[in-house]
Amino acid sequence: MTSIRPAGDADMAAVADLWHEGWHDAHAGHVPDGLTAARTLAAFHERTPRRVADTAVAVAEDGELLGFVMVVGDEVEQVFVGRAARGTGLAPLLLAEAERRVAAGGHVSAWLAVVTGNARARAFYEKQGWTDSGDLPYEVTAAGQKWTSPCRRYVKSV
Repeated sequence: MTSIRPAGDADMAAVADLWHEGWHDAHAGHVPDGLTAARTLAAFHERTPRRVADTAVAVAEDGELLGFVMVVGDEVEQVFVGRAARGTGLAPLLLAEAERRVAAGGHVSAWLAVVTGNARARAFYEKQGWTDSGDLPYEVTAAGQKWTSPCRRYVKSV
């Protein structure tokens, strides 16, 4: 049985590990090479502890982290499922939790950015009722440099 709950400080190292793995699975070859190089495991471990309040985690009965979402305001910033849990139906549950968090924050719609080349994620969001509303040049700062990632903006009423 998997449960979804608010993250705690003790979860954040595992979140960083999963985020690093999932980010590289989804973004390599689709974002500027310099950004990919800047997204080191150490960089994820440095930034993740500050995000505990934004994060909900999915955990197995044995406590293993299976996935997580991060929500800030009306943006679903991160949705990642670990490799072992992909295809199990966990991603829709995590996305529903993110949508619930956006609605609980008083917003009537949510948005998220998907790297243009990530066809798998784009198909997933569309299947979950999200609408592609167009190009979104997403500004990213990492390792003291700025990049623009080619993204699509997806929206959904919540």
